[in-house]
Amino acid sequence: MKGKIIGIASLTAALLLAGFVFFKFYFVFGEGVKAGELNFVVYKGYVFKTYEGRAIQAGFGKGTNTALQSYEFDFSITDTAVADSLMRCGGKTVELHYKEYLGTLPWRGKQKYIVDRIVSVRE
Repeated sequence: MKGKIIGIASLTAALLLAGFVFFKFYFVFGEGVKAGELNFVVYKGYVFKTYEGRAIQAGFGKGTNTALQSYEFDFSITDTAVADSLMRCGGKTVELHYKEYLGTLPWRGKQKYIVDRIVSVRE
């Protein structure tokens, strides 16, 4: 009887842990498209080499001062073909489709935003 209770408790704990890991690291929380001027795409890392990039989005700030502000969109790229294409687009305006995860994994990149395809590129 005691062994059965320990087995059920262990199975329950394992299922809860698996559910947490799935929702934290593999569940797509959101997806969308962001546009901006591509600042850089780099391939870096000590153990896990990943593609990391940044796009600068211009916009107006809120408040009494309507000064032009820039917002940075930091992202990771898992697809080598997408990363290679973006490496040739530095300084151009790009529209990028991304998926947002709740947590990061070292082999997926440093960011919660993962770019999976290029929607458009403009000069």
